[in-house]
Amino acid sequence: MTKMPAAIATGLGKWNCEEINVPSVESGKVLVKTNLASICGSDLHITYMGWNVSEFPLPHGYPGHEGIGLVVDGSDTGYHAGELVLTVPNIWQSKCFAGYQLIDPQFLLRLPSGIPESHLLMAQQLGTVVFGCRRLPSLVGKTVAVIGQGSVGLFHDFMLRKMGAHKIIGIEPVPERLNAGKNLGIDHAIDVTGEKATEAVMDLTDGEGADLVVEAVGSVETFNQTLQIVKLFGQVVAFGLPPSPEKILFDWDTFFRKCVRMHTIFRGQDEPGLPAFHLAVDYIAKGEIDMAPFVTHQFPIWDVQEAFDLADAREDGALKVSLTFD
Repeated sequence: MTKMPAAIATGLGKWNCEEINVPSVESGKVLVKTNLASICGSDLHITYMGWNVSEFPLPHGYPGHEGIGLVVDGSDTGYHAGELVLTVPNIWQSKCFAGYQLIDPQFLLRLPSGIPESHLLMAQQLGTVVFGCRRLPSLVGKTVAVIGQGSVGLFHDFMLRKMGAHKIIGIEPVPERLNAGKNLGIDHAIDVTGEKATEAVMDLTDGEGADLVVEAVGSVETFNQTLQIVKLFGQVVAFGLPPSPEKILFDWDTFFRKCVRMHTIFRGQDEPGLPAFHLAVDYIAKGEIDMAPFVTHQFPIWDVQEAFDLADAREDGALKVSLTFD
C-alpha cells in the first residue's frame, strides 16, 4: 500500500479528501493504519473558526487527534504489527484524519480485544475529561453546573458523579443532547440558554450559585456565564476553546469580586504514560460507562465535508461524528 486517503482543510469550513503517499517508516516512530477517527469540538474551532490557524490549507490529516488503528510497523519502539492502539497525539502532531499515521509511541495506548472499536475510540475524549477532573478538589456534597451537553459535557456528568457531586445541573438547548444528560443521571435539565439559564441555576441553588461550573461549549457568552452562576469562592473549569484567535471580552469584575478559581484543560496527551487515558479505557472495558449512545454517526473519509458540517450543525441527534477508512 503506497497511497492513502487524507482529509485536508482548505479554508474555513471547507474540506477535501485527497489521495497521498503513505508516510515512510522512521526510527523511533510507529506507523499506524487508521481504522476510525472522531471529530472533536476543538477540530471545529480550528477549521471552522480559525482558532490557532495562520493560513490554509492545513496539513493533511490535521487536526485529527482522536483515532484508533492497527500498528503496521513498530520500527524499534516495542510496538508490533497487528496491535490495536488508541492514537492520542498532541495538537502539534495531530494527523488522525489520514489513512495512515506516523506517530511517536508516547501517544499510543494498547487496547483490549472484544470491545467495539467505536466504543474504545471514545476513550480519547473521556481521557481528556479524566485528566481535567484530577485537578479538582473533592466534590462530595457539592452542586455542579455543566454548560453544554455534547460529548465533553456528558463525560463530565459521568466523572463528576463518580467524584461525589451531589447535584448536577445540565444546560443544553438541543433536546437530544439534554436527554443524553438525563440518561447519565443529571439531576436538573435546563433547556434554555443565556439569562434564562442563569436565572434557572440561581433558582435551583437558592441564589447562591454552583460550587463548580464546567464550560463545555466554547463561546464568549458561555465563558462569561460561568462567572454569573458560580458561587462565591467557587471554581470554574474552562474546557471549551475560544471561538476565535482574537482576544475575548472577560467579566473581570465578577471574577474578582467572587474570588473565583479558574483553570483550563490542556496537554493531557503529554502526561508520561497517558494515565488518564488508561483509566478511560478501563471505564469502558469494565462497562462503567456505556459508549453506545455516543456513537451516533459515521462517514467514509471521502465524505469528510458532510461529516464536519453535521458535527458543526449539531443536528440529527449527533453526539460524536466519526470517520471510517475501510
